[in-house]
Amino acid sequence: MSPRTGTDAVGRVVTALATPFTPDGALDLDGAATLARHVVATGSDGLVLGGTTGESPTLRDPELWDLVAAVRAAVGTDVRLTVGTGTNDTARSVERTERAQAAGADAVLVVTPYYNRPSQAGLVAHFSSVAAATDRAVLLYDIPSRTGRELDVATLATLAAVPNIVGVKDATGRADRAADVLVATAGAPGGFALWSGSDELNLPLLSVGAVGVVSVAAHLAGPEIAEMVAVHDHDPVRARALHLACMPLHRALFLDPNPGPLKAGLRARGLPAGPVRPPLADAGDEVAARVVTALAALEAQRDR
Repeated sequence: MSPRTGTDAVGRVVTALATPFTPDGALDLDGAATLARHVVATGSDGLVLGGTTGESPTLRDPELWDLVAAVRAAVGTDVRLTVGTGTNDTARSVERTERAQAAGADAVLVVTPYYNRPSQAGLVAHFSSVAAATDRAVLLYDIPSRTGRELDVATLATLAAVPNIVGVKDATGRADRAADVLVATAGAPGGFALWSGSDELNLPLLSVGAVGVVSVAAHLAGPEIAEMVAVHDHDPVRARALHLACMPLHRALFLDPNPGPLKAGLRARGLPAGPVRPPLADAGDEVAARVVTALAALEAQRDR
């Protein structure tokens, strides 16, 4: 099968999949397969494996490749798999990207290099090198709150000219900036799209031209998020109602560092989760209770 290209390689309703662990912290591949099937059944057409929600900093490379194999076997080839391959070392990011392609990834998610805070010229060179190492779609991941470095709009416009860099997962928290990015990258030779990387801004970013979402909440609010993405163009009133219904859950899921609150919600609904790996800590009782309360309220609206 030829590689998927553009938006089709990533999907429109994409869950950034949590990585289930056993009580002693080992990788739970059966749990990952079950969780992947759940999110696909509730509306996702794409998954991100080994992203921030998947606890990428403490997920070892051999575990990542085992995870990719298990999830691909669980969901088949119709579901798009994007694998997080970015690090703050260009050579390692290239190696991981090549390995992800060999493992059958449809796309790779490449985060802005963190901690070493490269210049914008360094960022262009980094992402261009990763893109040159694969014929798979490359999705940039701009999350300055975690990396300490934002991708300038001009930098994104430059990178948009690389044919297999298909777009950016925008977690900057600014709808106005997302609009600037879409204006600056309009007409890129291979096309350039934007996905919401912050659930609280899903609808605002869709309203300025995002093609989809990479969501944490879709683990638990998949039906609402999938419908919102589907209807926002032709039924903005319904899309707004769905987005607002999800807002308490969106906020509750980030009361503690992600994915602690998410895993509390998954456990409450009998879905595979397990603990988070240190140095993260599991959500405390108060945060877990607020997640469950927000989720119950959403489910009550769903059942009306």
